[in-house]
Amino acid sequence: DSEAEGALGSVSKLVVRPPGHSGKAKRGHLCFDAAFETGNLGRVDYIAEFEYDVFVRPDTCNPRFRASLNFCVDNAKQGQ
Repeated sequence: DSEAEGALGSVSKLVVRPPGHSGKAKRGHLCFDAAFETGNLGRVDYIAEFEYDVFVRPDTCNPRFRASLNFCVDNAKQGQ
């Protein structure tokens, strides 16, 4: 489950579930993680079964830029 909801830093093992789902994550409920040195994923919103909005935090040394996407996705089901 998510340990970083509402946090200002990068997401850490954030499980994104469809609306109406709760409890243990099922296969296909994607788990996003950016809790590493270059991780910069700030927020993830579920849009549809195969669509997510991802929000990247600005670069540390220059907040005007968002030059790279550094995060991992886990728990996908085949064909997803």
